[in-house]
Amino acid sequence: MTITSVADLGRAARTAAADLAVRTRAEKDAVLHAMAGALVADAAAIIERNAADVERAREAGTADAMIDRLRLDDSRIAGMASGLRQVAALPDPVGEIVRGYTLPNGLQVTQRRVPLGVVGIIYEARPNVTADAAGLALKSGNAVLLKGSSSAAASNEAIVGVLSAAAESAGLPGAAVQLVPGGHDQAKELMRARGLVDVLIPRGGAGLIRSVVEESTVPVIETGVGNCHVYVDAEADLAMALQILLNAKTHRPSVCNAAETLLVHADVAAGFLPSALAALREAGVTVHGDHRVQGYDDAVVPATDDDWAAEYLSLDLAAAVVDTLDDAVAHIRRWGSGHTEAIVTRSLEASRRFAATTDSAAVMVNASTRFTDGEQLGFGAEIGISTQKLHARGPMGLPELTTTTYVVTGDGHVRG
Repeated sequence: MTITSVADLGRAARTAAADLAVRTRAEKDAVLHAMAGALVADAAAIIERNAADVERAREAGTADAMIDRLRLDDSRIAGMASGLRQVAALPDPVGEIVRGYTLPNGLQVTQRRVPLGVVGIIYEARPNVTADAAGLALKSGNAVLLKGSSSAAASNEAIVGVLSAAAESAGLPGAAVQLVPGGHDQAKELMRARGLVDVLIPRGGAGLIRSVVEESTVPVIETGVGNCHVYVDAEADLAMALQILLNAKTHRPSVCNAAETLLVHADVAAGFLPSALAALREAGVTVHGDHRVQGYDDAVVPATDDDWAAEYLSLDLAAAVVDTLDDAVAHIRRWGSGHTEAIVTRSLEASRRFAATTDSAAVMVNASTRFTDGEQLGFGAEIGISTQKLHARGPMGLPELTTTTYVVTGDGHVRG
């Protein structure tokens, strides 16, 4: 029978989730390796379907940054497969004892990690998320419902077809990985599938995330946009600061952990900004600066409030000079998205104060913002980067896709 409605998909996923919850690590890892092999084996067919999506995006006038997120090639598919293999190599969180103790009355109490159940993911443009999400969900014992954007419809259909078939051939129910077809109406059905879907994770721009958070009746883990900052402190090694800035901004500007704003302490502005602005200009970056930054280079564009709040996802960068570390933190707390902030400093006290006060999911000390990434931090692929404070925060790996159950063992105990 062909399953088309979100309710039918959800019911099938719940049945699959019950099966997955008791699978051993060896069984789940075998499935992940099978899925990785299938992606590589079917790469040509996936790339052909992806090319159709890319061409439609070009014809629609989609921005280059979004087309970059959409595009697949042999290297990116190999990366997707590698991510699945890395997840297979990670410890299985299911069954882990978070804490255990024996009460004075003899009751033994353990708090254990268990799967969330059915995880729904609504995401935009990036078809590599399809494989990442499927792999992490399966390893953590969850079934997954994937709702990608229409811009990647052909790519996602091809990838899910490959993954689902590989999972089934390795002994898992095919409904463990399902694609939610259709458009906005089906996305709204997924948001309201309370009782069938246990948690919903949005990945994409601010509009998508806001829509899911505000309209969903299913519990949501909020992933956030990345207005990430690099702060060059008065005690910074300026050569290091330039290296970190260029990497954070230009390594891959279309992703959420790319730097969007540069803040420079006034004490080192004269020593840092001339060379930094020249290097940024050579790299093709347009700098939108305050009046003090503009004083160092006529090519700097005047910044507005829109620039301070922007997630450019392009070769654009907002920049300001600040008088103190606290001024930098105040700017970040006003305009930032709570994603990732970086400080370049040789002062341990400055780094401690910055980390304690910026109130972001990740803080980099003398390192690029680009390291806020599940694979880079040793989690394997990630399901998203949470900027909320409940349940999970920062890159979400396997443990973040579990909840816990208390198992209390007695010997005929009754409560008096």
